[in-house]
Order: sequence, then C-alpha cells, then structure tokens
Amino acid sequence: MNKPFGGSEKPGLGDLMKKAQEMQKKMQEIQKQIAEMEVTGQSGGGLVKILMSGQHYAKRVILDPSILKEEKTIIEDLMAAAINDAADKIEKSTREKMGALAGIKLPDGFDLPGS
Repeated sequence: MNKPFGGSEKPGLGDLMKKAQEMQKKMQEIQKQIAEMEVTGQSGGGLVKILMSGQHYAKRVILDPSILKEEKTIIEDLMAAAINDAADKIEKSTREKMGALAGIKLPDGFDLPGS
C-alpha cells in the first residue's frame, strides 16, 4: 500500500524544504555575483564606452578623444547606445545565470525579478 506522504517513492516535506533552502542559497549567490559584475557597453565602434555594474550603475564613461570633435547630439546618441549595450549585456548574463539555476534557458525579453 502506497503512503500518500512520506512514502519511499515520494520526497518528504523535509526533503522539499531542504531543496528550497538550497535553491534560495544558490539564488543569493547568483544575486551577489550579478551585483559584483561589471560590463562594458560600447558604441561607435568603441569610440564611446560605458563601464556599468550589475546593478545598472554607470561607473565610468570613456570617450575616445576623436569623438569630441563631433556634434553634441551625436555624442549624446552614442552615449545612450553604449549605456543600452551595457544594460543588454547585464540582462543577458542575468538570464543565463538564473536559467542555469532553474536548469533552463530563459528567452530574451523574459522579465526577471527585480528588473
């Protein structure tokens, strides 16, 4: 006779709680890795670079001196594109790390907790 709870074929509540705690610990580790991550977004063939943290904070802006001869609007557009490139890299890395935790590949555009 099969026992509905605690039978040898099915995991018990203790096992489920242990797995949930393990997953929570892994999630915290991944969140820490993401927070400590740094990426460089760039545009204009590398004329504009933005160093950004995993928490989406711009840490440094690097402009090739030759770009300073361009019009202000061009520089602004290139800076925005570099910021977007860095943010996209963070999101892609986050999807990969979170997907690895769940054992799946999350699709582009998948909304992540906290984003």
